[in-house]
Order: sequence, then C-alpha cells, then structure tokens
Amino acid sequence: MATTKGRIGFVDYNLENYHANVYLGILRSKLGDRGFAVTGSTGVKAKASREWAERNSVPYFATVGELNEAVDYYMILAPSNPEVHLALCREVLPFGKATYVDKTFAPNLAAARQIFALAGKHGVPVQTTSALRYTGVQEFVRSIDPVEVSHMVTWGGGGSFGEYAIHPVELAISCMGPGVRRLMRRGTGRHVQLLLDFSRHRTAVVNVYTNSQTPYAASVTTTTETRHFVVDTGEIFANTAAAALDLFASGKPTVDRRESLAIRRILDVAVQKRALKGFAAL
Repeated sequence: MATTKGRIGFVDYNLENYHANVYLGILRSKLGDRGFAVTGSTGVKAKASREWAERNSVPYFATVGELNEAVDYYMILAPSNPEVHLALCREVLPFGKATYVDKTFAPNLAAARQIFALAGKHGVPVQTTSALRYTGVQEFVRSIDPVEVSHMVTWGGGGSFGEYAIHPVELAISCMGPGVRRLMRRGTGRHVQLLLDFSRHRTAVVNVYTNSQTPYAASVTTTTETRHFVVDTGEIFANTAAAALDLFASGKPTVDRRESLAIRRILDVAVQKRALKGFAAL
C-alpha cells in the first residue's frame, strides 16, 4: 500500500451524492498509488453526511475547524448546490490549504470573483472545473497549434440547463480559451443553443439538450479540417481527480482562472433576456 503523503478533506452540502462516491472510489483505487487519501469529511446536511461517512469508513467531523486538523488539502464538492460554495470557501480558505472546488464553481459571476478574491487574500491555490475539461477533444487540440481552431460545436445533455450547461460550455472554453466577446441564445425549453463569438473572428455553438439521450460530443474545425468526437466519459472523473492531485502536489492551479470566470460569465448572460433578442456583450 502506498504511503499517504496527502490527506484530503471532503467538504459538501450533502455527502450522499454521485461525485463524492465517484471521487472517493477513484482515490482509493485507480489513483491509489499517488499517495493521497480522504482522511476526513463534513457536510452541511449533517445527518445524511455522517451516515455516508460511516458507510464509507471516512472520519466525519462536525465542523470544518475540527476537520482541518486531519487534512492537508480540501475538495469542496456540492456539485448540485453551487449556491453554498462561497459560504463553504469562507470556512475553508482561511486555513491556507490548496483547494479544489467542484462544478459549478459559483451560482453567478459575482460569487465566483469573491471566491477567487478570498483565495488571493489567504494565499490559497484554488481551481475548479467540470469533468468535461479532460477528454479526447482537449487531447486533440493540444496536439495541434490551438491558434488553428477557428470553430467548435459542442453538445451536452443532463437534467437542467442550470446544472448541466457548464459541461458543453467547458468543452468549448477549455479548447478555445477565455476570449469570448458576445453570445446569443436560441431556445428556452429542452433544446437550447448558445452562439459564441470569440476574439480573432473565432466562433462556437454550444448545444444543451436537457432530459434527452444526448451524448457529450464536439466538433473541432481548424484551417484544414473538421473532426467530430463523441466523448468517452469512462475516464473523465479519474482525469479530473488526477488534476486535483496535481494541484495539491504542486501548489499551483492547473486551470486558468480566466477560463473559469469566462465560463461563469457565459452562463450568467445566457439566462438574461437580452441574450434571446440578439448578441449580448459579455
């Protein structure tokens, strides 16, 4: 068994959720040789979170202050409750330990900026991402000159626009960068399309088809070709967890916060009425 060199604390709204289960399993199996272990947890919904911790043999602490003595790094989860992320960060970041914040980073751009400002105040390396940042699409873009990417189309499904739109948006921004200038939204129901205009005359179309059988996919257009990818979701959570461990090991974020803020800004403007009337500046 690998020696534990990094103790991770899970901080959540309710630890009984898919991401907590998946990340715990990955850290104990596929990434077990990295030498990190989940050595403590806490949750806002204390009863359900404590029961989860007991079932999974993870020490549970009533408060973040008590948890802090048992951990070196933090993973703030609550993937379905981004509205609590700022409050949780206010508890966690003053301890000065590298922190991964699950998707969606914040409920709005103002809260996202507050989290990064808080991280700066306490000198804490912080990163956030959707698991759709770590796919074969990004591998292809890294293998070429990213400047060649002139257009992308991404697709994603999920239960609601509010919770799942981040995934196809992250696919686009992680490949094309944060230079989004304006957007337009078409559709308000289950089929929504976002038209994005980037710097250097680049463009993207983000399709969010909720409550439907829509696999995550993308097409990438360069100066010479267009390639289509259906995302293999089998490894994306392991890749996301590995990136979080890279943050913990190096003390340096592996995700450009300008991209994280651009994604949040897109999600904010996409739900505004002006985006349905024509292109809205970001």
